[in-house]
Amino acid sequence: MIERSIQTQVEKALQRQPAVGIVGPRQVGKTTLAFDIAKTCSSVYLDLESYRDREKLSDPILFFEQHEDQLIILDEIHRMPEIFQTLRGVIDGLRRKGKPSGHFLILGSASVDLLQQSGETLAGRIAYVDMGPISALEIAEDQFMQLWIRGGFPQSFLAADDHISMAIRKDLIRTYLTREISQYGVRSPAETLERLWMMLAHNQGNLLNSSSLAKGLSIASKTVNSYIDLLVDLLLVRKLKPYHSNFGKRIVKSPKVYIRDSGILHALLSLNSFEQLAGHPVLGQSWEAFVIENILAVSPYGTKGYFYRCSGGAEVDLVLELPDGQVWSIETKYGLKSRPNKGFYFGIEDIKSSKNFVINSSTDNYRLSTDVTLMGLVPFINMLSSLQF
Repeated sequence: MIERSIQTQVEKALQRQPAVGIVGPRQVGKTTLAFDIAKTCSSVYLDLESYRDREKLSDPILFFEQHEDQLIILDEIHRMPEIFQTLRGVIDGLRRKGKPSGHFLILGSASVDLLQQSGETLAGRIAYVDMGPISALEIAEDQFMQLWIRGGFPQSFLAADDHISMAIRKDLIRTYLTREISQYGVRSPAETLERLWMMLAHNQGNLLNSSSLAKGLSIASKTVNSYIDLLVDLLLVRKLKPYHSNFGKRIVKSPKVYIRDSGILHALLSLNSFEQLAGHPVLGQSWEAFVIENILAVSPYGTKGYFYRCSGGAEVDLVLELPDGQVWSIETKYGLKSRPNKGFYFGIEDIKSSKNFVINSSTDNYRLSTDVTLMGLVPFINMLSSLQF
C-alpha cells in the first residue's frame, strides 16, 4: 500500500465544499483512496458501473435524503451524467439546512473538460482534485528506476515482477481500446486507435504533426486530432503547449505530444527492462516525459507548464509559470552528460526566466554556471512541492 500525497488535499476540500471530484485515469487508485477516506467517517459507496448500484439511484433524491448525514461516494460518475442536475438541488437544500460541506465524493476517469456536466451544474459547489499515477515523491529511493520503467499505475508498479507488470499495462491498454474509448462516441476500429497510440509512442516528445499521422493511418487529419484530444481528455496523453511572449522571434506553434505514463509508453513499445530501454531511441524522450509529469504532478496549484522553441535554435524542455508570476526554465538530461546545449542558454536569454535548472537522475545539486543549477529529479520536486504561494 502506497500512501497517496493528495489524500490530505481531498480531505481539506471536503471540509470546505459540499462536493469534491477526484479526476484521474482508470486504475490510478481513485477508488482505493476513496475507501481510505471513507474509513474516517460514516459513508456509503456506489459504483455506477454496476447495474445494481445504478438501480439504487432510480429515485436519486430519495436516496440522497436517506443518506444526507453520510459521505456519499459516487464512482465512475460519467456513467450517469444526468445525476449532476439532481446533485445541484440536493446540495442547495443541504446548505439551507446548515450543512454546507462534505456530502459527495465523486470519482471520474476523465478530465474536467470531458465531465462538462458537473462544471456547468455544480459551479461553486464542487472542488476538483487531479489524481495522477504514483509520483517519485511517494516511493522509496531504491524504487526510482522501477517507477520509471513500470510507470505509476499502482498495480503495474507493485507487480511481483516485470513480466506481470507488463501484462497488467497491456491489459489496461486493451481495456481502453476495446471498451473505454468507444463509450465517448468513437466508432473507429480498435486496431486503428492502437496504431495511432503506438505512433505517438514512437514520436514521444515531438511536435504534433497530424497530417503525417493521418497519412500513416489512412484517415483524415481532423479525425486524428479528435482521437488525440480524447486521449488527452482521458488523461493518457499530454499536449504541451509552446510558450509565447513578445520575443520578436518565429516561435513554434504546434504542441509537443507525450504519452503521460512512462510505463504505458514502454508497454506500447514492448520495452520490458532498463536494458531494453537503454538501447532504444526513445530513451531521452522517455526520461523527458517522466521528468515533466513528475514536476507538473507536484507543482503548486495554478502552475502552468509549457515548452519553448524558436526557429533560431533556442529550446527549453519545460517552462514553468508559477502562481506568483515567476518563470523557470528546465532542461532534462539523462545520464552523466548533464551539460545543456547552447539552445537552452539561448532559450533562457529569450525567456528571461528567473531560475534555470538541468534535471537528471542523480541526487546532485550544484551550479553549472552563475544562472543554471543542476539537480536530481527527486531533490527538485521535493523543493518545488514545498513552495508556498
